[in-house]
Amino acid sequence: MNNRVLGQDLAVSPVGLGCMGFSHGYGAATEEKEAEELIRKAYDLGYTFFDTAEVYGTEDDPHHNEKLVGRALHDIRDRVVIASKFGLSFDKSAGKAPYPLIPDARPETIRRSVEESLERLNTDHIDLYFQHRIDPEVSPEEVAGTMADLIKEGKITYWGISEANEAYLRRANAVCHVTAVENRYSMMARQYEALFPVLEELQVGFIAFSLMANGFLTGKYGKGQHFDAATDYRAAMPQFTDAAVEQNQRLLQLLNDLAAEKSATPAQISLAWMLNKKPWIVPIPGSRKLSRMEENFHASDIVLTKDEVAAIDKALDGVGMSAVFGGSRVKRR
Repeated sequence: MNNRVLGQDLAVSPVGLGCMGFSHGYGAATEEKEAEELIRKAYDLGYTFFDTAEVYGTEDDPHHNEKLVGRALHDIRDRVVIASKFGLSFDKSAGKAPYPLIPDARPETIRRSVEESLERLNTDHIDLYFQHRIDPEVSPEEVAGTMADLIKEGKITYWGISEANEAYLRRANAVCHVTAVENRYSMMARQYEALFPVLEELQVGFIAFSLMANGFLTGKYGKGQHFDAATDYRAAMPQFTDAAVEQNQRLLQLLNDLAAEKSATPAQISLAWMLNKKPWIVPIPGSRKLSRMEENFHASDIVLTKDEVAAIDKALDGVGMSAVFGGSRVKRR
């Protein structure tokens, strides 16, 4: 397995595991013992990078996911990289998921969050600590200054920004080097490709989430699909409507054709396309099935040439697509 390097020197497996779905956003939470076993089996497959957040929880336990990850990885803590996130809460007064997001990146909030996350993760440091969303009421310089202090104190080793834009990234990076951004990226959501030259200039890695358009690009979902609106965000995502499934048939056929050429699956092609685009892109697909974890991990074995990646980009530019979920609404405090 060839590790990838985020930022200047953070080595991680080429594909990471997004752990959110064990607790949050994709239906009822996985039974805890089963989830812990799956996380450990992911490590056995070769995953060394595990992504969680303080806000990934259940109705009964709002911090469920960090505790789960902490228990699963505790005895191999020195062999894995754990990423977690601070500075976000849900506005549940809306009464319907996906709930609007409320960012809070005040230094006192960050310090409280890191201490609580360290306890839940059962560790003395967080390898990669993300600002979960930009807080318009706190300057990037103030956030970066707090991150620099936490690095000096040994509570975190590296830091990053989720859903970063160029202006915010440049200002933050000028104070304390940003190791990675974690942004939405898939064949259906390519807007952050405009940020790639900046990432190369600043030596910042890119962690891709929602990289299969929340599972749509696996080709496993068709018309008449039902999701529980109380626990599954996909119930409100436009790409899963019957009309969208019909509208996206050319895209799905493109994926199927590419998969056949490479003796792969559509999901693996979705991953291989971004893995072969830049050596500093690390996708973090989430799955609750061991077979899917294995399938996703071995997407890193698929080689696409620069010409093949460019041809896929050109084909994607010409394929009509439906709207795709672009994230929950962000509200000011």
